[in-house]
Amino acid sequence: MNISDKSFTVLFEGDSITDCGRNYGELYDLGDGYPRYAAEFIKKKYPDCSFTFINKGVSGFRSADLVRRWSKDCISLKPDFVSILIGINDTWRRYDSGDPTSAEEFKRNLRYILNETKEKLGVPVMLLSPFLIEMTPAQKEWREDLDPKKELTKKLAKEFGCIYVPLDEIMSEAALTTEKRLLSEDGVHPAEEGKKVIARAYADAF
Repeated sequence: MNISDKSFTVLFEGDSITDCGRNYGELYDLGDGYPRYAAEFIKKKYPDCSFTFINKGVSGFRSADLVRRWSKDCISLKPDFVSILIGINDTWRRYDSGDPTSAEEFKRNLRYILNETKEKLGVPVMLLSPFLIEMTPAQKEWREDLDPKKELTKKLAKEFGCIYVPLDEIMSEAALTTEKRLLSEDGVHPAEEGKKVIARAYADAF
């Protein structure tokens, strides 16, 4: 579909990184995270096109939560483009709550989401890899759990023909030239500069 054909609806899906304080009662409120910046960058990149941006990210969501809400929060909205950033909570809950999500379960959940989107919408999908900026020694241990999920995201993106954005590598590269705390205070939730790094990568891939 050519984005100049009509009002092009872009849907952001994910966890608190995507949610970022959005107003759940207002469909078109993007919150204060990377979706807001990405929307601005995209509109500047395509000034002659008409866009509608919707953010359905929910703080605390894991891949299983997306499965549970996918029909309501994605399929029923009939977007023209869907982006998904999920996975860090699937890892985090293993370490702070003893509630792990196995790599196999994560793969099954993501595959379900991609199958449903392909079969019922047939629209382009962008998968952004989960990322971690290691701020503490304890977070280094998370890599054992997170890296397989990141690789599964990449493999499924290839299998389903999705746009893939390697956010973990992008954020790690940014941390080489920018103080880590300007990118994220806790290694998970982006600070203002981190939001912009994600948004630029998003807009470039879009």
